Amino acid sequence: MPSRSTNQNVRPADIPVSADDAGSRTLRRGLQVLDAVLAAGREGLRVADLCRATGLERATVYRLLSTLVDSGYVAHRGRFGYAAGHRLAATAASAGQPNMAVRLQPVLERVSAGCADAAFAIVREGAASHCIARHVGTHPVQILVIQVGTRQPLGVGAAGLALLAALPDAEVQAAMAANAPVLEQYGGMTPERMALLVKATRQRGWSVIGNHATRGVLAVGMAVRNAEGEPVAAVSVASTLERMPGERQKLIARSIGEALAALLPRGI
Repeated sequence: MPSRSTNQNVRPADIPVSADDAGSRTLRRGLQVLDAVLAAGREGLRVADLCRATGLERATVYRLLSTLVDSGYVAHRGRFGYAAGHRLAATAASAGQPNMAVRLQPVLERVSAGCADAAFAIVREGAASHCIARHVGTHPVQILVIQVGTRQPLGVGAAGLALLAALPDAEVQAAMAANAPVLEQYGGMTPERMALLVKATRQRGWSVIGNHATRGVLAVGMAVRNAEGEPVAAVSVASTLERMPGERQKLIARSIGEALAALLPRGI
């Protein structure tokens, strides 16, 4: 009996690939890219380096990086590099690293006690801000629209704007481009106005924004840095427009800065 042989006219590309197989292949490739980024450490890798490390085509690497950046697992490093993103902080926390919500809670308490208004802490998740902690003040009118777990486009709130402004230009542009389709829903925000707010925040050293995340509300924010000086979170105080004249904005910004210096002198 002749031996059975493979049909040489059928190439792997001709064999139908199920959705499950395609999904598994994409996942494996995404994990390859993530592993390479993690292995590079804090310096990160350029796309050309990732192509060599994974054996993947440049277009594939860019597509996978876009998803990983949007989801917060990878972040831009400088103009062209990529490094581990903020979503990996949860993994670090479970491995015994400080939990940012726990570390920032005393800061919020101190700031809120000083001004009697609500204070909030956020971290970045891709192009979004994620509220991880808040402390309610003692003033009869408290602005509590933002709750722990709330996510919104990075920059439409004071804490998110402070964190956005502290990021490298490439990451600022990427976040604004990702959020451009929904910015108008936040008090008519536009990428052009957000760019101006980022510039003003950098010049001032702290953010102020009103009537965007919530109508009739103004908030002041400041970025929080880690031990290496990188912006990883932000703190803000929100109140009604009437309670936030210019001088009080400055006092609250100074209060946030003093609380961070006193309670987290070496960063979070």
